Amino acid sequence: MLKFVLSRFLQGLLVLLAIYALTFVLVALTPGSPFSSERAIRPEILAQIESFYGFDKPPLERFWTSLTNAIQGEFGPSAVYANRSVTDIIGEAFPVSIQLGAISLLVALGIGIPAGILAAVKRNTWLDYLPMSASMVGICLPTFVLGPILVLIFGIILQTLPVSGWFGPEYMILPAATLGLFYAAYFARLTRGGMLEMLNQDFVRTARAKGVPESTIIWKHCLKGGLIPAITYLGPATAGIISGSFVVETIFQIPGLGQWFVQAALNRDDFLILGLTVLFASLIVVMNLLVDIIQVALNPRLKYEK
Repeated sequence: MLKFVLSRFLQGLLVLLAIYALTFVLVALTPGSPFSSERAIRPEILAQIESFYGFDKPPLERFWTSLTNAIQGEFGPSAVYANRSVTDIIGEAFPVSIQLGAISLLVALGIGIPAGILAAVKRNTWLDYLPMSASMVGICLPTFVLGPILVLIFGIILQTLPVSGWFGPEYMILPAATLGLFYAAYFARLTRGGMLEMLNQDFVRTARAKGVPESTIIWKHCLKGGLIPAITYLGPATAGIISGSFVVETIFQIPGLGQWFVQAALNRDDFLILGLTVLFASLIVVMNLLVDIIQVALNPRLKYEK
């Protein structure tokens, strides 16, 4: 197991390095600069500003300096927001995005997995058709459609929940539901498929023939293997929740990392773009590593196949 985890960890580091290098190149090739504005800046002042931020150095030297600083956890000052470093901005917005992502993931798992188990156990009944039909609707509704629908129903028509800001638990409900319900649909269908595969195994028929209670068959013999497809999807789901937060944070005006990333791209804030990209990529790599570990714990044969 240790060798497997170490191998995955080193692969993750290489992925992060490749992402950082690619982001740096794309940002460097993008036309304009964070100092472009409608008001002309005197050449000598612009030269001083670029010297302060290191834009007057050769690209290779800039890349090496920024990479060295990034390894130390320092991404430099924001080129747009005065007297604020990238680390300060991330420290302010990161807890908000983590709360939104964690609650959304709990919603997705808390609804999707029980619905998938119920649909598999009650196969070809209304308890199967109803959650699977709902999950198909959920898959067809992206977050930028589902969010405004929830705002219209609960914020405007019923006037029961706030629709913008991040000031208390009640403000978390609609954004978390928007992200969570979309991914709950995928978890429901994957769990149903995994459970059906396990329920059709020969050892299940043997257990039933021996008179083993159905609840024991489901929870003790089938659940562990039946959840493997859903657990495999945890990595992509986390990536989707992280990237989906861009849309949701914009819809609900949440001061998280997604809002800052959009503004950084619009303002050509190079240091902030690099810092947020590394953070998002790190979260995805770490989550994928945890998913791989959980998968191997559930099915040890996988560490020899991967």
